[in-house]
Amino acid sequence: MTDLTKSPGGASGEPMVRAENVHKSYGPVEVLKGIDLEVRQGEVFCLIGPSGSGKSTFLRCINHLEKINGGRLWVDGELVGYRQKGDRLHELRDREVALKRRDIGMVFQRFNLFPHMTAVENVMEAPVQVKGESRADARERGMALLERVGLADKAKNYPSQLSGGQQQRVAIARALAMKPKLMLFDEPTSALDPELVGDVLDVMRGLAEEGMTMVVVTHEMGFAREVGDALVFMDGGVVVESGNPREVLTDPQHERTRAFLSKVL
Repeated sequence: MTDLTKSPGGASGEPMVRAENVHKSYGPVEVLKGIDLEVRQGEVFCLIGPSGSGKSTFLRCINHLEKINGGRLWVDGELVGYRQKGDRLHELRDREVALKRRDIGMVFQRFNLFPHMTAVENVMEAPVQVKGESRADARERGMALLERVGLADKAKNYPSQLSGGQQQRVAIARALAMKPKLMLFDEPTSALDPELVGDVLDVMRGLAEEGMTMVVVTHEMGFAREVGDALVFMDGGVVVESGNPREVLTDPQHERTRAFLSKVL
């Protein structure tokens, strides 16, 4: 059976994501203060930490929704948003950024579905408009992806006719429709009622089992422990602690990590 979620992996030997001394400021406020980390191909990489720690900002920097102010950020061996000539960086044109961004799927806290389109039309839209796929091919793939996330019977429903959890699963299917090499999840369950969280996490578990490279900003510590391959605790714009999720969550080494986990576990 064809895997509907995966595209060819990254360049041989390269981490899928590599951050080197990444800085990001908004005016005088420094949000990221020198982030260094690597995400291996096929890895589920979880980012945890208090609100305002820089997790979501860093996630948005990975696909150049936010421009970094210092350092280097690579996805699949290529600089994000820039081209290097000699020792200088030159920002890519918007069209060049968009071409690279289509290989990176992103799922937001709020589902951001098009309200005037049905579920399957939401999933079809980017392949048709961005990749030039035929509507027939995009619809066939869209239906298969909706089945993958357990929503084939909701294909003709509009977002207003779906629960929050169902909308989020449509959003995941929409991101997968572009055959991304990397999936970014920005607290994908934080806007959901508690009873709807499980269905979304089940879809994410399935993606992990199929080898999708994922960077997940989450407050779901159970998911991080069970599914995550690596975990980073961020606070104040820096990486405070990182390691195997089960080890970090069970036996954190840093006092700040212990204090945070004591409030959320």
